[in-house]
Amino acid sequence: MKNILSRSHIQLSQIFLRIPVFQKQVKQNQHQSLKRRFRIASEQLENNTPEISLAVINDLEQIAYSYPQYHWTILDILTSFVRKNAPYMPQKEITSHLSTKIRLDIQAALTVIARRDANKDPVNEQLDLSFTDLRGANLKGANLQQINFYQANLAGANLREANLAGAILSAANLQGANLYLANLEGAILSAANLEKANLSEANLHRASLYLASLHGAILHNTILDEANLRETKFSE
Repeated sequence: MKNILSRSHIQLSQIFLRIPVFQKQVKQNQHQSLKRRFRIASEQLENNTPEISLAVINDLEQIAYSYPQYHWTILDILTSFVRKNAPYMPQKEITSHLSTKIRLDIQAALTVIARRDANKDPVNEQLDLSFTDLRGANLKGANLQQINFYQANLAGANLREANLAGAILSAANLQGANLYLANLEGAILSAANLEKANLSEANLHRASLYLASLHGAILHNTILDEANLRETKFSE
């Protein structure tokens, strides 16, 4: 019995000694697996069908949820994907097509971006969706605070109850957009096109509307206190 117990003790000791090594190997394999998934995802998003892109976008969101350390990297991949696949077009060529249907994979990427946990964003970093064509996008209740939408086309987009606090929307086209109850506190809307946009009960506290166009916009109970309305164009 003494010999048996002695051998068992030695075996258990060896097992316990190997546990840290095993844990290290598991972590290394997980890291390599994630790196491989990132590489494959990036490649598949580059040149593939919208159906495959949808699957890849879903996979990236799951990684971001499970591994917060990759949160910003994944958001950067998705914003780059949107910029590449939905580039800005001159407003003069598309203002008459407000109901254009957005591509499913573009909408999926925007949805992931819009429901991100902004508390995980790095300090002094900003998501870039400038010069993008996002006409008709559904961004209801989206968390879009601090995002750069410079000269983006959001005509006809559904931004109802969206959080756009501090967002850059300079020269953006928001013609006919639904901004009901949207939070635009401190947003920069200089030279933005807000013609016929629904801004009912929207919060524009301290927002900059310098040179913005609000012809035909709905301003029922809109909060405009301390907003910069210098040379803002309202309906006559």
